[in-house]
Amino acid sequence: MLLLPSIHHGMRRTVYALSSRWTTLFRHLCDGVPPASVDAETIFALSSGHGKCGVAVVRISGPASTSALRCMAGQMRNLPAPRTALLRSITHPYSKEVLDRGLVLWFPAPHSFTGEDSVEFHIHGGPAVTAAVLQALGSVPGMRPAEAGEFTRRAFQAGKLGLTEVEGLGDLIHAETEAQRRQALRQMSGELGRLYQGWSHKLKRCLAHVEAFIDFSEDELIEDGVLNKVDRIVRDLQSEMTRHLQDERRGERLRSGVQVVIAGATNAGKSSLLNVLCQRPAAIVSPIAGTTRDVVETALDIGGFPVLLSDTAGLRESLDLVEREGVRRARERVEQADLTLVVVDCSGLPTDVQQAAAFLQDHLGRVLPPQDDIHAAFRSDRCLLVLNKVDLLPEEQRQTLKRELGSISRLPLCVMSCHTNEGLQDFLTTLHCRVKTLCGNPLSGAPTLTQARHRAHLQQCVAALDQYQRYRDLDLALAAEGVRLALTSLGRITGKIGPEEILDIIFKDFCIDRWHPGDGRLCL
Repeated sequence: MLLLPSIHHGMRRTVYALSSRWTTLFRHLCDGVPPASVDAETIFALSSGHGKCGVAVVRISGPASTSALRCMAGQMRNLPAPRTALLRSITHPYSKEVLDRGLVLWFPAPHSFTGEDSVEFHIHGGPAVTAAVLQALGSVPGMRPAEAGEFTRRAFQAGKLGLTEVEGLGDLIHAETEAQRRQALRQMSGELGRLYQGWSHKLKRCLAHVEAFIDFSEDELIEDGVLNKVDRIVRDLQSEMTRHLQDERRGERLRSGVQVVIAGATNAGKSSLLNVLCQRPAAIVSPIAGTTRDVVETALDIGGFPVLLSDTAGLRESLDLVEREGVRRARERVEQADLTLVVVDCSGLPTDVQQAAAFLQDHLGRVLPPQDDIHAAFRSDRCLLVLNKVDLLPEEQRQTLKRELGSISRLPLCVMSCHTNEGLQDFLTTLHCRVKTLCGNPLSGAPTLTQARHRAHLQQCVAALDQYQRYRDLDLALAAEGVRLALTSLGRITGKIGPEEILDIIFKDFCIDRWHPGDGRLCL
């Protein structure tokens, strides 16, 4: 079929017109973000957090932000130099009463956080001052208080931040440990987003090539081997994504905290261990067996890594309904734990080392979930044996226990006393190593998954690429749909996907709109 240049260019314009009408709706469906309004409202909010502080930052973003600057900071004629702090009296726009004296900064579009004209007032952080300034801003026509996260939403809609960068910014704000800060800062810098964008770009090219093959191959306008290249890229991407998913949830674990559960028999010293780690009386300790009935949780920072530590009820058979419920909850927590600290009262161990090793093996079988292999649990850093109350043992037995039990039982263990703190430092060092292994180094290697939604969408992407490979030789249209679904899944992570991008690649890669004057055919 011969396409004249004028006819083809008209077709292209029609395609672009149709795609343009659907682009906004398509992005809305894919990204879950409503399209930006043409006439955006000007918003304002306290950006530095609530409560008393030395300095509070009030941010204004939108077309009326310069009006607020002029009428409230004495800038009636000329605006200040961009991104330059000036000391000004902040006045009420109508009564001209001085509300405070502080710094004002102007960020003209598009060089601002939101991509819009923005203004910041750096004022004193007293509640009365911030309330007066916010109330005065609310009286300026065309301005309203910002909704939660609206500044960041506008930054995303303006293309200043991708979805993964937005999530990294949120994680950075909520980071409580050094490792969380490092991971969030790395994600906010766009490294994870660039990884996904690279995959997305390859998938767009694959989809464009498959679509072009479907539409133009019968006219012999597509060179041989196009689909073979697509096959190779799809296989490579699928392998790369599968390796990315096999990260043992390190990034997610670092973001939300390592679930560490203290478990064991009654009166082994579990609550005492919790109190030692918390450095406060977080749990009740008594010589009465079964004192702890429910799960007691506390958040800790172990060497820069976040830990959610849980003390549980002692594991034993009981006729008491309340205690039985506590035991059920304890076993449930052990099944969900990233790391289980199995606490044993070593004063009750057999004096013979061989018998003590056999006792510990049997005890671990009763504490850990039935499907777990004990040695596999230790090798995967999911369990740590803590022999407590070593101060109650004779000196000779104590030394034998430390020297021989670990090698005979082949179980990594810590010998300590919560009462005298003997062996505590060695235990903390071991615990830190285990937690670090579970979280990984947030600054080394490829960026890791940090959100459950990332994992879900990537799994959908891999499944969609499976569809392409299944239907590659049976139905190329269904195979192309698999690539399209994979691309959509990636777009839901990054927030960037649109039909026009596919059309651009088709026309660019295959020169569909070029007329070759020599042979009257399209140049590919």
